[in-house]
Amino acid sequence: MRLVSLFGPEHGVYGDIKAGEYVATTRDRRTGLVVHSLYGTTRKPTAEMLRDLDVIVYDLQDVGARSYTFISTLGLVMQAAQENGKEVVVLDRPNPLGGERIEGGGVEMGIRSFVGQYDIPYVYGLTVGEMALWINENYLTQPCKLTVFKMGGWNRSMSWRETGLKWVATSPNIPIWESCLGYVATGLLGDIGITNGAAVHPRPFLVVAGENFRELELLRYVEGLGLRGVRAGAIHFFPTSGKYTHIRFRGVQLELDPRSPESFLKLNFQILDGLRELQPQRNYFLSATPEGVKMFDKINGGAGNRRLWMGGAGAGVVAESWRSRENSWRREREKYLLY
Repeated sequence: MRLVSLFGPEHGVYGDIKAGEYVATTRDRRTGLVVHSLYGTTRKPTAEMLRDLDVIVYDLQDVGARSYTFISTLGLVMQAAQENGKEVVVLDRPNPLGGERIEGGGVEMGIRSFVGQYDIPYVYGLTVGEMALWINENYLTQPCKLTVFKMGGWNRSMSWRETGLKWVATSPNIPIWESCLGYVATGLLGDIGITNGAAVHPRPFLVVAGENFRELELLRYVEGLGLRGVRAGAIHFFPTSGKYTHIRFRGVQLELDPRSPESFLKLNFQILDGLRELQPQRNYFLSATPEGVKMFDKINGGAGNRRLWMGGAGAGVVAESWRSRENSWRREREKYLLY
């Protein structure tokens, strides 16, 4: 088999391009091969890109959450392969969250996007190989020719920590595997004016902070939740980049146990509950930019959860609204499980 070209998703082939930044078509510095951008003028391989190929090999480490765009790229690659008579080979990799954790509701039809392309729970509990099998049968109008190479030595109860493998950053904001856990637990907050550490702290998504937070009050609130496998400590820091590097941020840093029985996605709304109690004068959805609220809804799969919370419901009610989709997904995914 001869390697003909490479394809760069969001964050590029080396995972070093920031979230949302344009990925240019270029030449690979190591191999000299062309790197076709799938996060630039197109997100789906064109017929011209595929013209000299027989097989497209998908070999990307996912983080296990619906809004991380690698699985959206996977679906578009499979769609393009089917349309152009090419085969897709998926080299399976561990889900760093494990294969048993399922959290969140689905995605409303009118709000499908690149960060919510499939009507699946936010935490879906599949490997990329298993996801490819589901996409082939449920997302594509006609299935592509697909081969999945299974892993050896992995089972569904294993988080990344149990694999013993070295983590290689999938993007600048996922430099450590623990950020995959934080991506679920705080990832909804960053677009509405609450710092979750992304781009400003050495442990992205494992921080909840703000310029005017009282860190000890927030710490007492988080500790008072009594969440198993969730530990917090008070912190203050100056952002490592951006326009606020001269401003001290205060809040909490989280330590999340992958075997925690708690819903990490629910923690986003539990934090919002706490801020509603500690900062009653501020509504983060009303003070956020329209673009920020729109992105919150896209990542969350729709406006329903936000409207429920803004109507006075707490995190428990919001999380309960996910229960039906979580349960139906557990049944739906069974036929695609490889481990």
